[in-house]
Amino acid sequence: MSGLPPGLLAAGAGLLGLGLAVTLGLGALKRQDQRRARLLAVVGPHRPAGLAATLRQDRLRGLAELPWLARALELLGLRLERAAAYPVRWWIILLVALPLARAAAGLLAALGGDALLLAMPAFWFLFCRAAFGWLDARRRETLFRQFPDALGMITRAVRVGIPVSEAIRSVAQEAPPETAAEFQRIADRLSIGLPLEQALAETAHRTGVPEYRFFATALALQSQTGGGLSETLENLAEVIRKRVALKERGYALAAEARTSAGILAALPFFTCGVLAVLSPGYIALLFSDPGGQQILAAAIGLLVAGILLMRGMIRRALS
Repeated sequence: MSGLPPGLLAAGAGLLGLGLAVTLGLGALKRQDQRRARLLAVVGPHRPAGLAATLRQDRLRGLAELPWLARALELLGLRLERAAAYPVRWWIILLVALPLARAAAGLLAALGGDALLLAMPAFWFLFCRAAFGWLDARRRETLFRQFPDALGMITRAVRVGIPVSEAIRSVAQEAPPETAAEFQRIADRLSIGLPLEQALAETAHRTGVPEYRFFATALALQSQTGGGLSETLENLAEVIRKRVALKERGYALAAEARTSAGILAALPFFTCGVLAVLSPGYIALLFSDPGGQQILAAAIGLLVAGILLMRGMIRRALS
């Protein structure tokens, strides 16, 4: 052990600490799974169809009751109230980020020495925040695109005399899965007596979609000032449709820039593959020679920085 570099020992200690924290969190998750498995064994065939999703949400709420774990996950960019909507389990992202962080720290250490392996926890932190941020942004985009159609369903229901609460329940049954799940939560809150404006405001805060807050504000103003609710909702749906169309137009105008960025990002990998086939000895110097390893690490770092820069420029142009 005394012959190992200090940076490698410190990185190993940091990895051990991260593994211990994840193990404690997974231990609490396993205990809650065991309790819910006993509940399912008692309920048996009489359980409702949506109980599995409900139990998953209850499990996440149980984890949120652990203050230290909830605060640690928030630092990583994870909000437990949003984790139920992710296409993958949140702890899988934490585990996958570990080898990626080790690879990034290894590239950095190839340039400046083994002491830079201490940056592995920082890379793990950044990768986790980037992954959770991407999942949240993807879900917000989906909800934003589906919201005008949901408002159209509510408007048509209100026009024929159906109350708004019942119209929301119909959206929860007929809308696409992402929007249906959010409106089902709104309907559940309404069933326990929560005001509609407050239920929508909580949904907007949890999902990060401001259009839900517009909906709550429009309903609050209509209840105070009067007027036709169907016309108010129709005007709101039209405004949101225009916002969606404007965003789609922006993406269409930026398609050329995004395609160019993708080609520039893929070109070094294509060139490396061609050289590996045509002249393996020439490209092998980047992996076998210490100087070649440093050049390779620097090239990968510059490539990643260029990709992030192009992505930031495109996103700023679309914002």
